[in-house]
Amino acid sequence: MGSVEEKLKDLKEREAKLREMGGAKLVAKHKEKGKLTARERLGRLFDKGTFREIDMFVKHRCVNFGMQDVQIPSDGVVTGHGLVDGRPVFAFAQDFTSRAGSLGEMHAKKICKAMDLALKAGVPFIGLNDSGGARIQEGVDALSGYGEIFYRNSVASGVIPQISAIMGPTAGGAVYSPAMTDYIFMVKNTSYMFITGPEVIKSVTGEEINFEDLGGAMAHNGKSGVAQFACEDDEDTLLQIRKLLSYLPANNMEDPPRVDTGDSPKRTDPELDKIIPDNPNQSYDIKAVIRSIADNGEILEPHEYFAKNILVCFARLNGRVIGIIANQPLVMAGCLDIDASDKATRFIRFCDSFNIPLLTIADVPGYLPGSNQEHGGIIRHGAKLLWCYSEATVPKLLLITRKDYGGAYIAMSSKHLGADMAFAWPTAEIAVMGAQGAANVIHRKQIKAADDPKAMREKKIQEYQELFSNPYCAASRGYIDAVIQPSQTRPRLIEALEIMCTKRELRPPKKHGNIPM
Repeated sequence: MGSVEEKLKDLKEREAKLREMGGAKLVAKHKEKGKLTARERLGRLFDKGTFREIDMFVKHRCVNFGMQDVQIPSDGVVTGHGLVDGRPVFAFAQDFTSRAGSLGEMHAKKICKAMDLALKAGVPFIGLNDSGGARIQEGVDALSGYGEIFYRNSVASGVIPQISAIMGPTAGGAVYSPAMTDYIFMVKNTSYMFITGPEVIKSVTGEEINFEDLGGAMAHNGKSGVAQFACEDDEDTLLQIRKLLSYLPANNMEDPPRVDTGDSPKRTDPELDKIIPDNPNQSYDIKAVIRSIADNGEILEPHEYFAKNILVCFARLNGRVIGIIANQPLVMAGCLDIDASDKATRFIRFCDSFNIPLLTIADVPGYLPGSNQEHGGIIRHGAKLLWCYSEATVPKLLLITRKDYGGAYIAMSSKHLGADMAFAWPTAEIAVMGAQGAANVIHRKQIKAADDPKAMREKKIQEYQELFSNPYCAASRGYIDAVIQPSQTRPRLIEALEIMCTKRELRPPKKHGNIPM
């Protein structure tokens, strides 16, 4: 049996062999592409020296196609737990140097065990994906492995934060687990996701497209909206994941971590008094408003490249985490469309799941008109936004800076959908539509019959503006709680957040609603 000393030596030798992963040659080839190894990635993700591996000695059980003679170190995936900024997290990292990180029965079992432990412990779960896909030699056992992971993604959703990083190829069934998690990070130029690759697409449809254009980081961040973050390299990706975790609670029973940012809650900003242009057709950058309000001007913006007509981000107000949804007048005048509705909806649901209060900043002329939008289902997609604001029970604050018209006024967290505190700047215009369109509809006959139709039209526009193109009509009905000076926005929002942070709201018991997906 050997002495204790020999057994300890044997343990160290076995561990050392497994830490070599696919061997020096394959590791060198991997690093030539500018990629870190699976173990290096976990070392960067976690606080130094805190990562503890589990299931290092797991082996596959496949005997088909000569696989009984194939050794795959740790079965192609490293799993375990550690600390991120002192807070516990579970993670896995697929090892592309070990049989291309292909997923088989035991590979999947390792991931599932880590997911189960994360759910029991109530801590975030992070997947670092870099895999050639299903291990074909294992047949249905590999498919079973994917299904077991998908099931756990669903069960854990809304209970613990789930974050995916695509750090190499992710294709076929492998893309669905990341798609079921809360956030997807992609590395520019070295990662891609797709259901079917360029070669299959060419053979079936004749279309020629390369990997990057089909499923690269910018394709999924800018066009499909599948991914929320595009990062420069592996190091940047892992740093950004750590930053995102700093805004999140460990689970749905906790509040997000509160930190002392050193920024005074009483700080005002006179620049905001001048930010709204006198010309209603001129735009301004809503991000400047957000940075003025946020502690130290710091934000973390998911979906930066997708549906830019709406902006979503995490920030802090007096140290408390808040999720911000804001129309962006610089892009399409801040109109709501299909993609903007989807983007905001997903963010609202995430924040509500994890006890993150919501601040909505509205400057929206309406929904984007056009047959493409109608036939693409703007009614269904737009309804999601109404649904999710209504469904959310976290504290909901609203700030109207300028235009807030029609159905889009209702959709952007209006009082009617349950906003707790609604503020408006004096520049706010709350109405069914803009003054010009309203005058044309209401006074069409009068304008047509006038001796000077143009002068009559201008007169009626002016009358409508005086009546509705301001915040005071809505305030007189109690739909706006206060009309505030723009420079005072930060302290007023902080006071509202502080008073509402203990909010409790009950809804009728049900299994779940039937969201218009």
